[in-house]
Amino acid sequence: MAMATTALLSSPLLKPTAPPLRTQPHHSPTPIHLRLQPRRRVTTSTTASAASTSLSSARGDPREAEAAVAELLRDHGASPADAAAIAARAPGYAAMLADGVRELDELGLWASWSAGAGARAGAEMGALGFGRKVYFMGRSRRDGGVVPLVESLGVRLSSAKLIAPYVAVEGLPVLIDRVKFLKEVLFSSSGYETLIRRNAKRMMMHLSIPADEALQSTLSFFQKMEARSGGLSMLAQGDVSFPYLIESFPMLLLCSEDNHLKPLIDYLECIGIPKPRISSVLLSFPPIILSDIENDIKPRIYAWEKAGIEQEYIGKMLLKYPWILSTSVIENYGQMLLFFKRKQISSTVLGVAVKSWPHILGCSTKRINSILVLFDDLGISKKMLVPVLTSSPQLLLRKTNEILQIVTFFEDMGLDKNAMAKIICRSPEIIASDVDNTLKKKIDFLIDFGVSERNLPRIIRKYPELLLLDINHTLLPRMNYFLGMGLSKKDVCSMISRFSPLLGYSVDLVMKPKLEFLLRTMKKPLKAIVEYPRYFSYSLEGKIKPRFWVIKGRNIDCSLTDMFAKNDEAFAEEYLGIETLPETLQSSKGG
Repeated sequence: MAMATTALLSSPLLKPTAPPLRTQPHHSPTPIHLRLQPRRRVTTSTTASAASTSLSSARGDPREAEAAVAELLRDHGASPADAAAIAARAPGYAAMLADGVRELDELGLWASWSAGAGARAGAEMGALGFGRKVYFMGRSRRDGGVVPLVESLGVRLSSAKLIAPYVAVEGLPVLIDRVKFLKEVLFSSSGYETLIRRNAKRMMMHLSIPADEALQSTLSFFQKMEARSGGLSMLAQGDVSFPYLIESFPMLLLCSEDNHLKPLIDYLECIGIPKPRISSVLLSFPPIILSDIENDIKPRIYAWEKAGIEQEYIGKMLLKYPWILSTSVIENYGQMLLFFKRKQISSTVLGVAVKSWPHILGCSTKRINSILVLFDDLGISKKMLVPVLTSSPQLLLRKTNEILQIVTFFEDMGLDKNAMAKIICRSPEIIASDVDNTLKKKIDFLIDFGVSERNLPRIIRKYPELLLLDINHTLLPRMNYFLGMGLSKKDVCSMISRFSPLLGYSVDLVMKPKLEFLLRTMKKPLKAIVEYPRYFSYSLEGKIKPRFWVIKGRNIDCSLTDMFAKNDEAFAEEYLGIETLPETLQSSKGG
């Protein structure tokens, strides 16, 4: 295990192939005339000619500007359909070009602009219509049509102008196809939107370790999403999240489909990520898309294998918690192994915990220690702690104040620490429950039904799992079954107070067959189960029927308590006059 820890701590950093760009606050484009030479005197004839045209184009139709942008895009290799669609979604770019045209018209500076831009003669430019001027203005920018493409994705124009120089080398047609491919990979699967949102929020909420560069950029992306309407619930909505994704990770546009993206998808499938869920992984941790499979991802996977995590679990962990490929998370696991060793808790416990709840990997050892200290204060020993953590590892994600709220809840009911420790060990999921929305609701429901408050501590001690049962789908139907059979609410409350595990039994599988046997075959009155509700805890085939046939064969009339409360030896001695029951009559476990 020491070797595994060393391997984890020495793993190289997981970095994107290129750092994300810093996007600047939105601002209006710099007026083009500020970059020109001081105004020169022009001839009267030239001025008059340009002035008349300027007046006609000063209020140019935005549709002409859009058409000019579409023409520019076609010139750079876009199909007519793609060019029209991009131009329609890049109004800022068209407006920027149109503003430049209007300024030159108003100032009569086409001659100066033409000289600087290498365009046709100023007089000739001044005589052109508005749409043609916009077209030539666009050609002079030499951005290859990439700026309107990036803006059409929903990215702010100011950011699009910053991103374009880094990705323009790919060429417009390639970038258009790449955008379509990325959207297909990230947003084509449906039905997982809620799951993606919940998991992203959970990962953010439980992260308490220093974040490496990849995690920081992901958190920044999530924060941008959180700041807009809908927040992270829109993460799987392409029209909403894709612009923020490109602003945060512009180098995604440099990832080749054939050489990088498709092999990445194939590899993720190979390690156990179902194809429809790949988008969940990539949206939750976009730096994976920028990572090299051989140099970045595979070494991470191998590090987990060396740490004792079987390959079959790594894919499942990655699906639940894509941040396992973060350097910070890998290093933290090494720290957690050392922490558990110092606490003299088997590393196997940690291994089992992170396999089912890998979000624990984002928790600092300081935070985990605060939980363990609290459990120790409640009297939960290390021996008792092992089954608690292996069965409910999500308890390590709880905050101490959340656990203290549950402790206070039980104290208010009259339970002491010893009782609470037993409850936690028997049903640790209770500690992961919400006090108001889960625990108090069950108590209020029982009280409203008629259960006496003084009996609640006994009820919860006997069957704490009751607090986790659904009211409408579990508790109420089981209570209503007894009411429907003719018992009063007072009878049902008495049964719950005497034997609260009663509420844990299935109506169809347990209650009905046992009650029918009691009433039809045993000929007992319905009130018998009020006096001895524990009757439902015994196996119908393994105990109830065998003992009843023994009693019936001897024409003995006895209560359910006398019939079933005795162990096998006491029953044999009482009713058979022998010390041991024959094997065929011995109690067996069962429903």
